[in-house]
Amino acid sequence: MSVLLRHALAAAERGWHIFPLRPGTKRPALHGETRCPRTGACAGRHVKWENRAATDPERITRAWTQAPFNIGLATGPSRLVVVDLDMPKDGAAGPTGAEVFATLCERASQPVPNTFRVGTASGGQHLYFTAPDAPRLGNSAGLLGELVDTRAWGGYVVASGSVTPSGAYAVLDNVPVLPLPGWLLEALTARQERARPRTAAPLAVPGVSGSRAARAALERECANVEAAPAKQANNTLNRSAFLVGRFVAWGDLDRAVVEEAFQGAGEARGLTAAECRATIRSALDSSIRKARPREAA
Repeated sequence: MSVLLRHALAAAERGWHIFPLRPGTKRPALHGETRCPRTGACAGRHVKWENRAATDPERITRAWTQAPFNIGLATGPSRLVVVDLDMPKDGAAGPTGAEVFATLCERASQPVPNTFRVGTASGGQHLYFTAPDAPRLGNSAGLLGELVDTRAWGGYVVASGSVTPSGAYAVLDNVPVLPLPGWLLEALTARQERARPRTAAPLAVPGVSGSRAARAALERECANVEAAPAKQANNTLNRSAFLVGRFVAWGDLDRAVVEEAFQGAGEARGLTAAECRATIRSALDSSIRKARPREAA
């Protein structure tokens, strides 16, 4: 039995739903909607990786004996919330995600939780928590603090045992998974509610004024990012964020809402969290700086 298969089965034994990532990468090995053959599990409709993630040992064994897949862990079906503590990009100065999270704990007068912890290939950390029954949490990017993201419904993490060119994912603290602390749930709930885009009208070509047009533009461009060809994903994210940036400049959309929406779309397309953050920040900064007055647009 290979090391990767052993780790995959160990995760499934915990009740965690897993799916294959391309060998040596963090990207799903499953086909996307644009290439869906509409056969097998997808006979009725395209089934995304979150719904195809499994705990069945026979199914997992069949998959991991075909290739040395890395292991994707679908956090939502696994009833997990994983706090992703990242490292500054390219060795930039500044606090790490772990240091920012420690500060958040201190401000809440709480210790850093001693829960199941995985070291990432970049030197960051994943803190695993059992998700609450309600509310149903989604992903977040930087809502709690710089370099502090969370993965829940709609997200996944690379599980221990996986290896990328940057390094390996390995368990640092093999202790029980704690329930998500109340103070952290409260912070996530409040901040995700503030950042959640309002329900938009059906997608349409946006006009140049009004919050409805702005929300429609955001929804449309996020959909474009998720549907982009793999080799064009980052370029599409950059272009789409730039197009929506004018609505931020005009005050129709809050920048945090835009960043969170594009972060989710970019990661759903397979881009890394750090890559998404850098691209979105650069595109919005440029768009806001170059935005013409509404009356001249």
